[in-house]
Amino acid sequence: EKPYKSQGCGKSFSRISHVINHQRIHTGEKPYKSQGCGKSFSRISHVINHQRIHTGEKPYKSQGCGKSFSRISHVINHQRIHTGEKPYKSQGCGKSFRWSSDLNKQ
Repeated sequence: EKPYKSQGCGKSFSRISHVINHQRIHTGEKPYKSQGCGKSFSRISHVINHQRIHTGEKPYKSQGCGKSFSRISHVINHQRIHTGEKPYKSQGCGKSFRWSSDLNKQ
C-alpha cells in the first residue's frame, strides 16, 4: 500500500518520509549543508557521502586487494577487476564490458 502522494507529480509512496524527500525534487529545497564547503544537498545521505571529499575518509575496502574507497558503489564497481564480471552487453556486437561507459565507446 502506498497512501502518500507527491503534490508535484502524484507519485505514491509507502512512507511519509519518502514523499518528503521526493518533494524536494519539485521544490528544489536543499536543507543539508556540507561543513567543509557549504554546498547544499536535498538528502542527508548525499551530504554524508560528500563530506568524505573533505575528510578523506574511505570506509569501503576491496576484498581483492585492500584498496579503499569513499563510496560503496565505487568498491562494487572496482571488484569487477578481481571477479572478471562484465555485466554490460552491447546490443550491437554482443560484446560484454566491465563498465557501462565502455558501451558508449563503440
